[in-house]
Amino acid sequence: MKLLLDSTRCQGYGLCQEHAPALVELDEWGYAVVLDIPVPLSAEDDAKACAEACPNAALRVVG
Repeated sequence: MKLLLDSTRCQGYGLCQEHAPALVELDEWGYAVVLDIPVPLSAEDDAKACAEACPNAALRVVG
């Protein structure tokens, strides 16, 4: 499973990072930066919650 970001949709709300701080960092302007790693089994629920929390649907879980 991977968490993917469509950076053109990100508006910098930061809600994603609240749900999955191990998978998402925020840049200096508050925009999401998704770590390019497979989602660990222990963080799958966090990844799903992260994607669902994005008001602009900039994140999605695949795999």
